[in-house]
Amino acid sequence: MATIGTAFNIATGALDADQAALDIVANNTANVNTPGYTLETPTWHQNESSSLGNVSFGMGVQVTGAQSQRDRVLEQAMQQQTQTESASSARLTALNQMQALFTGATSTGTTTSATSGIGTDLSNFFDALSSLESNPADIAQRQSVLSAAGTLASDFNGAASQLESQGQSLDEQTTSIVGQANSLLQDIAHLNLQIESTSPNQDAGTLEDQRQQDLTQLSQLIGIRTVPTESNGLTVTTMGGALLVSGGQAGQITTGEQDGVTHFYDAQGADITADLTSGGGQLGGTLTARDQDIPQVETTLDQLAYAVATSINTQNQAGYDLNGAAGTAIFSLPAGVTAQDPTGSAAGIEVAMTDPAKIAAAGIAAGSSPPAPEGPSGDSNLVTMANLGNSGIVDGISPTSFFSNMVTSLGSLTAEVQSDNTAQQAALTQLQDQINTVSGVNLNDEAAQLETFEQSYQAASKLFTVLDQVMVSALNLGVETTYS
Repeated sequence: MATIGTAFNIATGALDADQAALDIVANNTANVNTPGYTLETPTWHQNESSSLGNVSFGMGVQVTGAQSQRDRVLEQAMQQQTQTESASSARLTALNQMQALFTGATSTGTTTSATSGIGTDLSNFFDALSSLESNPADIAQRQSVLSAAGTLASDFNGAASQLESQGQSLDEQTTSIVGQANSLLQDIAHLNLQIESTSPNQDAGTLEDQRQQDLTQLSQLIGIRTVPTESNGLTVTTMGGALLVSGGQAGQITTGEQDGVTHFYDAQGADITADLTSGGGQLGGTLTARDQDIPQVETTLDQLAYAVATSINTQNQAGYDLNGAAGTAIFSLPAGVTAQDPTGSAAGIEVAMTDPAKIAAAGIAAGSSPPAPEGPSGDSNLVTMANLGNSGIVDGISPTSFFSNMVTSLGSLTAEVQSDNTAQQAALTQLQDQINTVSGVNLNDEAAQLETFEQSYQAASKLFTVLDQVMVSALNLGVETTYS
């Protein structure tokens, strides 16, 4: 009878185990569309055997829980790839906006209102100087030169202003990104505590799914590294090693202003701006655009504006105006700018000359002794001034070529980042497909598992009927008993 009782216990355990397995399959099926859900499988455990005499008998199995089907290597690769793709995507958005300032269209072909006909403005200005050569005393043509100069200065101002506005907008975005990251760091620390307290030695199922979702979102924002700890926890640092999460403690990233832009600090007060810039994520891409791409274009524009203004001013001051007076400056620049540091030239360039008669078209009359100015119809200084448009006055090349090179370089950089981002998106999709193969719920597979566990459950149920008939036969010794 003890053996029959043992059989009943084994059958009961089988029913419980099969029911637990069926519940896991049902949970998988219910969460097939749940973002971040990881496929779970039953964890089967063989019960300790029992001995009767010299014979050892198995005591069945039990389901000790569900095991999530995770691939830590793939998850880590996904985290790193997410950071890389998010960084290039954020940087690409900023580059496209910047490129639109100088081309009038975005990478998608949408036309924008460009303040930026700087290349055309340069050509128009030097063309106006050349046109004045035909009649240097013509006030209307002289006014055309000043008008062209005004348009050029205005577009320099407009482009510089929009670059500054874009930089300020990116700066504001960085603060918002860090706010989101800090919130996620708190969530991850809280989940660490829950996981360490409830499931320190085994898979924590849904809690780990939630933590992995938070890590994925955090990777989209900033560059991070994760290190597993004892008790199933995680330590999170920046790519440079600044501690962000340790167990149940989250170190918040704080902000402060330096030189007019936002800097970032870890919990110990160390400046981690450079670390976050190179680390990846949306913040890394945004900081790269804010601190590298925009300043580079601003410096190039300043260099161009300074060279054009000072070259034209120097040449105009070498000639004589319509009244025979020495020439004065056509453009004005902010105080303190130099060839070595032209910062602010594009934003501050203005047309200083208001009287078109003061354009110094005339030079020194040929053969005059002592030297004397040419008359009102003289144009020798004007010819030299107009020729500056084709001279290497900006870093050894002409103004229009210098500007064209700047736009071309910006376009090449944008195309390069676009290409990188496209490749990174493809790699991200491939990694996600690999993770789905391991961790995703396949309804066909779950249907097959369901049928298997149902048949096992039915078999265990059938055993109860068999054991019941055996019990009846044992109690009715000598009486034939049938069972079905």
